[in-house]
Order: sequence, then C-alpha cells, then structure tokens
Amino acid sequence: MNPDAFRLPERSFVLGLAERVAAAGGRLLVVGGWVRDRLMGVASHDFDLEIYGLPEEAISALLLPEGFSPPVGRHFPVWRKSAAGIDVAMPRAGGERFATQGLAAAVREASRHRDLTVNAIACDPLAPTASEALIDPFGGVADLAARRLRAVDASTFGEDPLRLLRVARLAGRLEAEVDEALAALCRGLSLEDIPVERIAAELGRMLVECPRPSVAFGFLSRIDRLDVFPPLAALRGVPQDPRFHPEGDVAVHTWMVVDRAAEIARDLPEADREVLLFAALCHDLGKPETTTVEGDRVRAHGHDARGAAIARGWLESLRLPERLIGAVEALVATHLAPAQLVRQGAGPRAYRRLARRLDAGGVGLRALERLARADHLGRTTPEAKAGRF
Repeated sequence: MNPDAFRLPERSFVLGLAERVAAAGGRLLVVGGWVRDRLMGVASHDFDLEIYGLPEEAISALLLPEGFSPPVGRHFPVWRKSAAGIDVAMPRAGGERFATQGLAAAVREASRHRDLTVNAIACDPLAPTASEALIDPFGGVADLAARRLRAVDASTFGEDPLRLLRVARLAGRLEAEVDEALAALCRGLSLEDIPVERIAAELGRMLVECPRPSVAFGFLSRIDRLDVFPPLAALRGVPQDPRFHPEGDVAVHTWMVVDRAAEIARDLPEADREVLLFAALCHDLGKPETTTVEGDRVRAHGHDARGAAIARGWLESLRLPERLIGAVEALVATHLAPAQLVRQGAGPRAYRRLARRLDAGGVGLRALERLARADHLGRTTPEAKAGRF
C-alpha cells in the first residue's frame, strides 16, 4: 500500500473545499471507501467527506453556493453533489470534540459508528506530509494489509442491519477473511425491516464488484445467512450427477459458475455484465424442485423452464428493472440450448428460433454463449479444468 496514493491533485475541488473549511475554522476529512480503495491502489472517484468544527448553518453557507443539495437527514445532515460523486456529512458523533481534544480524538469518537476498521480510515488533505495525512484510530491500515475484516465497535455495528450484506460484499471484493467476532455480529442481524431495494442493490454490487462473488456467498453460507436470498439457500444439498458435476451440490456449482461469469464479464459494458452475472446466479434455481435420484442417476428434467419462472418471481420481488428480469428469464430458460443444439446437429432454422426467443427477452445469442460457457467451465470435470468449451 502506498500512502502517497491518496494525495489530492493541487487543483482538486475537494482540496479547495478543504481550504475554505479551514479558513472558516473547521476541518474537512476524506473518509471511508475512497481512502480504503486508494490505499489498495484502486482508482476511486466518489468522495465521502466529513466536516469537523462547524455548525450546520456554516456548512450550508459553504456548500450550497458550490451546487450541493440542501442537507438531508434530521440527526446526521448530509449535503450531496451527485454529479461530482461527493457527499459531505457532519460527524455522527465527536464533532464537538474537535475544538477541545483535537482532530484525532474527534475522529476516533465519530468513527465508532462506522462498520469496519478498513472503512474507518480518514485522510486529512491539508496535512503537510503523506504520513501525517492518515488518521487510523482502529488499525484499519493493518487490517487492510492483512486482508482482514473487523468491526469497529460491537455496540454500534447493528445500527444498520444491511451491514450483513456489506461485509459479505467487501469480503468478496477484497478477498478478505472475516474476523470471527464480526461473523457472529453478522449472524445475529435481521433484514426484516430493510427496504427490499437496498437488499437488491447490495446483491447487484456483490455480483458486479467482486472478482470472485463465491467468496461473498460462501461467507453468507458459512454463517447460515443465505436465508436472506431464499432461492439461493434452497440450492444447498441438492445433488447432481457426479459424472457431469464432480464438484458437488448445486450451490457449489452455482458459486463456481458465477466466478467464471465474473471472469468472462470483466471487459463487458456494465449492463451486459450485470445480465450475465444475474443469469449465472439464477441458471439452476429450478433444480431443487425438479431433481430426482434414480439409482446412480441424478436428473433435473425441466429445471431450465422451472428456473426461469423462479428467477422472474425472485427478481420481481427484489423490484429489479424489467429489462434485467426479462433478459435473465430468457437466458435461464435457454441455458441448455447451446449444448443440446450441437448434440442434435441442429440446422439454421433451430438457431433462428432460439435467437427470436432470446430477442423477446432483450438479449442475443452472444449473451447465451457467455452463460453456457460459464456453466460449462464452472465445474471440476477434466474438460472444464482444461478450460475447454
């Protein structure tokens, strides 16, 4: 990790704002994800800022002429400049300590309400040196280097139950180990009162942002919290024919397919990447209801059609866009077709019918090929291990 990575350019708007805040008697800090990502060498363009030592009226006087929205939130005001990706907040607690106890003490008290130590690192853009710029009250830099996730404060962690999914997402994004104490805190959180749109947003970020989404889903499975996503929880323990799926049950196969899809999707436009990853996640949702065991044979006849219906119902319940739902439904319903048509020696007419069926869902044959490739490579057969499709 390079401490100089978070130094702001001289002409940065944030740096100029920090200077104006300091002239008014306060202090502006960059906090949270921007600092974490820059320390990891990852480009980050969205800023979360906190202003210490100024009352709400003075902050509004500085920000509103710069195009920020009026403050939102009764107890913890936030000003937004959405086009620039900048949020400015008053410290959740501790801001009043700035004048009497200094910046470090104020940041420590405010950071008690953050979720993870790696998200509780702050950067002072006006500090004279890079080493002095970092304020790390809870050892987040060391945890980041060790790829370890720990809660800042067990007594405040549950303030937002959605942190359960954020921990899973960050575990996958950073490929980090989750501390056992943090895992226990996550296990006890209930998302019952969380708006479904927020849950859906975290699921989407889990898929799109993680190099290996299996890490995120594996964490939820390890702490027995896949119940947040019931169709995924149903995949565990569903057997598969070991001749075609030596890797294990449907859940294991699904996590492998999603990882392969993430590799395939790396350079795709965002919309195409999202469709492929959701389709990979949903492609075998029909197997729990269709799987039968007959002697040494395990079959799941009709799991493609049943899975398409389950996928639509689940994604609709998450209130995802119809554009995405229709595409995923079409891909899940046809994900076996590429192998079947080749095996049957199908002619152009069959491929045209398939193309028309996909077109009704807003996707094409190329998207189906990507899903079929991920499905084929997301297992431990010799062919898949060799990367042959």
